[in-house]
Amino acid sequence: MSQSQTVRPEYFQLQNGNKANLPFSNAEYENRLSKLRGLMESSGVDAMLLTSMHNIAYYSGFLYCSFGRPYACVVTADRCVTVSANIDGGQPWRRCYGENIIYTDWQRNNYWRAVKSIIPNAKSVGIEADHMTLASRETMSGFLGDVKALDLNAEIMKLRMIKSAEEMELIKGGARTADIGGEAIHAAIREGTREIDVAMAGRDAMELEISRSYPDSELRDSWVWFQAGLNTDGAHNPVTTKKLQKGDILSLNTFPMISGYYTALERTLFLGEPDAASRRIWEANVEAHELGLKLIAPGISCAAICDEITACSRRTICFGTA
Repeated sequence: MSQSQTVRPEYFQLQNGNKANLPFSNAEYENRLSKLRGLMESSGVDAMLLTSMHNIAYYSGFLYCSFGRPYACVVTADRCVTVSANIDGGQPWRRCYGENIIYTDWQRNNYWRAVKSIIPNAKSVGIEADHMTLASRETMSGFLGDVKALDLNAEIMKLRMIKSAEEMELIKGGARTADIGGEAIHAAIREGTREIDVAMAGRDAMELEISRSYPDSELRDSWVWFQAGLNTDGAHNPVTTKKLQKGDILSLNTFPMISGYYTALERTLFLGEPDAASRRIWEANVEAHELGLKLIAPGISCAAICDEITACSRRTICFGTA
């Protein structure tokens, strides 16, 4: 067969190896899909096209790494199918609940051909309008035809807000891991040490704990923000090689990301004795933090807690929001 006659598939399936242990039980994923299908039915859509990392992970367990390529999880009344790029091989199938279809790069828009193969006759499709670009939406119309696209992003977010018992256990594990990272950072702080050295100590401690407590998980995405002195003026300033100096204000932030679940420990410290003005603001923030802990209880809303903390901050340091 000549090169011009070589058959290059648009998409295919590859079940390479065995299914991995996912972050949650099969019953958990079925419960999530059942609620999503209930939303689909009440909204009058034939299928749901999930494209964001968080929703694909929530409903299938697969957390993708884009590198410029699109991904999807297509949910119908009786199927849950992830759509992944050929470069990922069999990993998406091993790491997803349900089916997987791989699209190739041999021809532009094979991603959409794979999606169409799952829902060839769909008349209405739910989408995440806050994630899908205008270009993608236009291409979708070209491949799926006269399909009605309905944005269900807000409704799906509401479904995710109610945490299950399995989720709460994972989140508690994340909080415990964040504390371990914080302890490692605290132990590494000393005059002359660089921000990056302190950050690596915290990150390494968290990844070791995640690998111990969650041996079936993929080790990825956990990180530390640790800033000193002037670098603390922005909450998301990158870590640098700045050396810690006596009197520096320090910002400690640990973020263990276990199976896509975000937990964080955020603390303000000083290297040595702070000046009086800084100490007053720090103590006011500690008071606000402790008030928040006391207010958390069944039946109270996050908004009500925020109002109380904001009032506390305005009383102590004349400004602040929760």
